Order: sequence, then C-alpha cells, then structure tokens
Amino acid sequence: MAEPVQRKLNQLERLLPEGLLVDAAWLSAHGYSTSLRSQYVSAGWLEQPTRQVYRRTRGSVSWPQVVISLQTLLQEHLTVGGRTALELQGFSHYLLHESKLVHLYGPKRPPAWLGKLPLDSSFVYHNSQRLFKTLAKLPDAKLPSATAADSSSGTGIVRDDLVAQPWGQWGWTLTLSSPERALLELLDELPDRESFHQVDKLVEGLANLSPRRLERLLLDCHNVKVKRLFFFFADRHRHAWLKRINKDAIDLGKGKRMLVRGGKLDAAYQITVPEDLDGL
Repeated sequence: MAEPVQRKLNQLERLLPEGLLVDAAWLSAHGYSTSLRSQYVSAGWLEQPTRQVYRRTRGSVSWPQVVISLQTLLQEHLTVGGRTALELQGFSHYLLHESKLVHLYGPKRPPAWLGKLPLDSSFVYHNSQRLFKTLAKLPDAKLPSATAADSSSGTGIVRDDLVAQPWGQWGWTLTLSSPERALLELLDELPDRESFHQVDKLVEGLANLSPRRLERLLLDCHNVKVKRLFFFFADRHRHAWLKRINKDAIDLGKGKRMLVRGGKLDAAYQITVPEDLDGL
C-alpha cells in the first residue's frame, strides 16, 4: 500500500472510533476524498450502513452508537429525551412497555439518513424550542471517558438539565434529559401518544426530583398545557419537592384546555382529564 494511503488510514483510526458513524461531509472535511472512501469500503476498512454514511466495522449498528456519533463527532445539537430518557434512567417499570421509539430533542431536524439505518428502533424528532425558550447546553463535542457516575442517582453526571450517561465498554457519553426535563417532555405527548394513567403512576414514583431544577424548567417552559399537567399530577401525589416550587411564579395561561373528549374538568388548572383520575 502506498505510504500516503496508509498514513491516512492510520489517521482515520485515531479520528473515528470503531462502531461510531460519520457522513460523507465529515470525511471530506477531514481530507478523505470520494475515491479514497470507495477504496476503504472496497478493502473492508469502512462499511456503509446506508448511503453517504460510514463506520469502522464493529458488530451491528445500535441506536446509542448513532446518537453518540451525532452528539460528538457530527456535533448535532440533539439530546435523548422524553420517554426514552426516563427508560434509560430506570423508570421504565412505571411506563409498562418499553418503546422501540427513540425520542430526540433539538432545535433542528437530524440528518435524513437517520431513518434509513438498519436498526431495531426508530427515531422520533421533537423541536425542543416548542417547549423551552432556552437551548440546553450540550457538553463539549468530544468522546470523554465518562466512567464516573453520580452516586446519588445512579444515572450519570447531571449538568444543568442534562445527564451525561456512560455507555458501552469505553464509557462514551450519551447525553439525555434529566428526569425533570424528561417528565415535561413526556407530558407534551399527552393525550395522543402517552397514557394519563401511566404518567400518573410515573409521577407517583418520582419522589426524588430536584425542585430547583423543576422550577427553572417550568419558568423556561412556554407550553401552557405541559405546565398545567405538571401541577395537576404533582398535586395528586404531593411529593416533598412540590412545596419548594414557587407556583405563583409560573405562568399557567388563561382559559380552558380540552385534553380529553368527554373527560372531567379540573377546576384548579382548567383542563379536562379522564374521569377515573378524579378531576375536580
């Protein structure tokens, strides 16, 4: 093999960890031409899970590898959120069935090739700015060895409203919503894509949320439905953290919101809820 080609291959081994994915634009930006990429694919040094996407071969493609690649190598502003984040942090037993949908949140849609990858799971994109005014700050776009865990929660290292959770044998960092943020994201899925009863059971088990983080998120949230639903469920279960949230500071909007056709109006928050959740 010609020396320059071998040198470029050695460089690629340093830049692209086995199993992670990059696109053609990333490879071009790092000096790998179309002809060189084709040569690497033909020789088996790279594989293409789908068109214009490349990886160094290491078993099958998993969705966490894809998301870690987006968050780090490709520097896409996307986080794992909602139901998926709650499942990854140990709350799946409250949600009954684990979903094969991976919920991603960010200010713009992920690359179109995401939906063409050979995966057992499918990605669902949500515009995070529909919920929150402030864009959550992701960790620096690199692949740290995040082996330390937050011993208080067992879910990873919480920074602001995001969790840096170690994943895989090298401890690559998967960034996801904190339980507080993920709860508000899940509430946005009511009533069409999530169940009132499952969310009720979930909130019942969330005794250890951070009131400081919850209040900051609620102040930043501009979705009236989500905020009203949050306080509706919080009032039902009266965890200690509820007393430490300044509800008067939260804008709950005006007027009624019909969330459940034929449901019962909750007078406190002016939302219709299922009859068997004791709406007042």
